[in-house]
Amino acid sequence: MPDLVIYTLRDCPTCARAKADLTADGVAFEEREIDNNPVFYEEAVDLGFSVPILVRGTQVETGWKGESG
Repeated sequence: MPDLVIYTLRDCPTCARAKADLTADGVAFEEREIDNNPVFYEEAVDLGFSVPILVRGTQVETGWKGESG
């Protein structure tokens, strides 16, 4: 399992940009789309108010390069 988990929305352009950048940099991640998954949605709500939400261990980052979706 990758060290990075990213919570996203399906139609979020900032989420798409974050995933593309991470992929281009060769960073492995587990994506958790919160659109239709109540478990992932509740996890994301506990972590932040805006996607993407990136989680590495206990470190949580909301948004991507100064943007949020």
